[in-house]
Amino acid sequence: MTPIEPNERTIGQRRVLALAGILTVGFLLRVWNLGAGIPFAVGIDEPAIMTTVVRILKSGSFNPHFFEYPTGYIYVQLGAAIVNFLVGAMRHSWKAVEQVGPSDFYLWGRFVTAALGTATIALVHRAGLRWGPGVGLAAAGLLAVMPMHVRESHFVLTDVPMTFAVVLTLLLSLRASEQPTLRAFIAAGAAAGLAAGIKYNALMAFSMPLLAALALARGQRLSRGAAVLTAAGACVAAFFVTTPFALIDLPAFLNGFGTQAAAFTPRPRTSEASWIIYGKHLRQAFGWPAWLLAAGGALVALFRSFAGPARTRWALLAVFPAVYFYLINGWGFMFARYALPIVPFITIWAAVALVWLASRLAAAPVPAFARKAGVAVLVLLAVLPGAISSFTWVRGHGTETTQAQAWAWMKRSVWPSSMILSEARGLDLPPERYRSETVPSVAGMDPEAIAAAGVEWIVLSSDAWGSRPRTAGVQAPPAVPDAYAPILARAQAVKVIVPTPENPGPVIHILRLARR
Repeated sequence: MTPIEPNERTIGQRRVLALAGILTVGFLLRVWNLGAGIPFAVGIDEPAIMTTVVRILKSGSFNPHFFEYPTGYIYVQLGAAIVNFLVGAMRHSWKAVEQVGPSDFYLWGRFVTAALGTATIALVHRAGLRWGPGVGLAAAGLLAVMPMHVRESHFVLTDVPMTFAVVLTLLLSLRASEQPTLRAFIAAGAAAGLAAGIKYNALMAFSMPLLAALALARGQRLSRGAAVLTAAGACVAAFFVTTPFALIDLPAFLNGFGTQAAAFTPRPRTSEASWIIYGKHLRQAFGWPAWLLAAGGALVALFRSFAGPARTRWALLAVFPAVYFYLINGWGFMFARYALPIVPFITIWAAVALVWLASRLAAAPVPAFARKAGVAVLVLLAVLPGAISSFTWVRGHGTETTQAQAWAWMKRSVWPSSMILSEARGLDLPPERYRSETVPSVAGMDPEAIAAAGVEWIVLSSDAWGSRPRTAGVQAPPAVPDAYAPILARAQAVKVIVPTPENPGPVIHILRLARR
């Protein structure tokens, strides 16, 4: 066995330390302010998952009765909720499942998402090693600070777990192309099925094991047909393992899938093309330097997919982004996070170009100090815009708004099960704690009718009457419009929360409606 030279050992240790640093930074960015907004201002789709988890927890039936998402990630969150409940019971927070609600499980659920987001960084590093150690580290570093991935790792949504499964499929498909065995194609196909079992559109991940199978050279011990069938069978099996009630409750599954598909109607021709919108989001997230590097790396990947050695490896780096973007392009219903599964591929493209440019700089006929400085500047230009954006977003995400202050006060001062009428946006009261109704505006409503309906508390917000202080904390808060006079005359104002530079948001009035 050839002994490892001291210099090689040192380089290897530095790479391990660099990867550890990247993973640490990525993890910290994803868990910083993880609990912000719980439970009064959670993500737009988080309740869809968490209410389903709690319903399963309380009913004991694993049928989610909800198929707009597959159940792969719902069951992962169910496992986290069970552990959370057991820990809470040991801490005497509750003693029966009837006492808990979705708000009790959001923080642990978000931690699971953040952990999967961090694990995706490690998978990108492993995949990038096929193009060299520098590419692996650079791609991992770019993903660690990528604002879109950092942001979505803060919520109980399917996009980050789906991205994890897609990158796992890439890694296992690369291995299957390098060592074509039945076991390798079973693993790659199952990873694609796992991705589809988290979110339906991730079925496009099967394009990677399919390509690896079709690219097998003639004369291999494993035939192309056997590889395709093996990967396809593993993909289907993995999907139904993660979403078993797609078979057990077939009508509900078909209806849920149909409802989800119907929501994604084609984008109007008069609107800006969705590929342009997604491009803008991705370019802003990466920053111009990394985005230009990614464009160069994508062209290299496309060219090398048809010419030169290792064509399958390069093609695997291009096929999923192409078919997945073709799928989501043109949807009228769109969010930037829908493009998240192609982000890891973009980081590898950018890393390929970055390492190539760095190698040219390192070989330039200039003093060693200038070469090292040039490489350092290049790396900073690629990574710094995303790092700054991520840091800014995470810090802002944890800002205590007036809605957060209102929730903290209500949790201390308003008895559970009280009936509340609210016009405050960004203050969604958890149904397991309060009986509440949110309306666009309370102005003009009959206070006697409100009282007769059993309402005990009213929450007013300056957002509802379209007014905020121009300079928070300096100018006097805006006066409540005259349309609210009957309600103000009938109710007692017990708390007024005014924004400050440190606590932005609307002016919030909390009124108590006395009974007569």
